[in-house]
Amino acid sequence: MPIDTLATWHRLVKERDAAGLDALLDDEAVFHSPVVHKPQVGKAITQKYLAAAFQVFFNESFRYVRELQSANDAVLEFTLELDGIQVNGVDMIKWNDAGRITEFKVMLRPLKAVNLIHQKMGAQLQAAQA
Repeated sequence: MPIDTLATWHRLVKERDAAGLDALLDDEAVFHSPVVHKPQVGKAITQKYLAAAFQVFFNESFRYVRELQSANDAVLEFTLELDGIQVNGVDMIKWNDAGRITEFKVMLRPLKAVNLIHQKMGAQLQAAQA
């Protein structure tokens, strides 16, 4: 039986459960960062980026404010405040027939927010490597 991808994603976000990503990501998942030019290919690196995002993005102000969905993909618009900066963005998620995420793309605005996220994600990813 396929995974209910969006319900599982929303639960992981709500519970800030980065460990749950393992069962949700396809082995060939691709992550598109708003600040890294080259797509990050593979489950391990996608999981690393999303786990860092769980630490950086999912604070008490994080909210999904709009959701557009079709059979195997969705666009989730979000807002949050980070260090006094209003961040607005979208998560674009594709999944296969088994419900596993095959592609995750994040887009952000405004530029001040992109720069702040770049700095915080870089620090989080460095800490994860230590």
